[in-house]
Amino acid sequence: MKKPRLYSGMQPSADSLQIGNYIGALLQWRQLQTSYDAFFSVVDLHALTQPNNPEELREKTRRTAAQYIAAGIEPSQSTLYVQSHVRAHAELAWVLSTITGYGEAGRMTQFKDKSARYGTDSTSVGLFTYPVLMAADILLYQSDVVPVGDDQKQHVELTRDLAERFNKRFGEAFTVPIPVIQKDTARIYDLQNPTSKMSKSAESDAGVLWMLDDPAKSAKKIMRAVTDNEGVVRFDRENKPGVSNLLTIYAALTGRQIATIEDEYAGRGYGDFKKGLAEVVVAEFEPVRGRALELLDDPAELDRILAANAARADAVADATLADVYEKVGLLRRV
Repeated sequence: MKKPRLYSGMQPSADSLQIGNYIGALLQWRQLQTSYDAFFSVVDLHALTQPNNPEELREKTRRTAAQYIAAGIEPSQSTLYVQSHVRAHAELAWVLSTITGYGEAGRMTQFKDKSARYGTDSTSVGLFTYPVLMAADILLYQSDVVPVGDDQKQHVELTRDLAERFNKRFGEAFTVPIPVIQKDTARIYDLQNPTSKMSKSAESDAGVLWMLDDPAKSAKKIMRAVTDNEGVVRFDRENKPGVSNLLTIYAALTGRQIATIEDEYAGRGYGDFKKGLAEVVVAEFEPVRGRALELLDDPAELDRILAANAARADAVADATLADVYEKVGLLRRV
């Protein structure tokens, strides 16, 4: 039987992905690739909406792709490619932008937040049309499902609206995708500020667990993570955000229930608990880090893998784009 199609991706916006990316996306992707025809992209075109050094962007793109593979995304099983290697992404985004309302795009929460923060003179048109490019990413591959976090759900809803609008106006061209939202328990918070989501843009590096960090450095960050004065390992997101965050990480990486971890550390205090978590994190990330660095030591082979996967993506994307061009009335080149 033909597998349903899945699409997802992440920006190459840092030298290393962090544990929130690993738990919130990569672990899920690794599992889903066995039951879906999965397309996973390093969305470097999206990264252009932020200031970038060209050489650093190229390096971050390779590093992100290497971490996908090291975390278990298998290039022979999934289609793992770089967004800009498939030109149909940008071309379809233009077509979709012509059926997207100005007010519709302006209501996107992320755009409103960032434009309010930085001002209109520092906010690019690319940031405004970011959700339209994301819609093109998804619709090119006739995606049935899109695994995303809560913060991207609105963008997938816009994608659905655009697919339905195009299909009604020009004829059936797109599968209307369904968002698969991560559970709240998968959200990882900053180790030093456990009421804020862990992020590459955190004020302090001490609060972020990077996948490519030296294991000793990761363990040190965990041992210094903010907790509270109660001394009891107990999940309570509102009153004990630091401990609850550490419990979430522990449970996500081991597959255990939080209650069983609470029982294991009953009466033992935070020192033992943090030491146990540090051992779990190091055991999980050490082989991933090693494999990623191995891939990065041979950039020519990594580029070959990405090129082969981009060719597979091209075959699907070009068929969709050709159908779209025909339906909107563009003259075919002979």
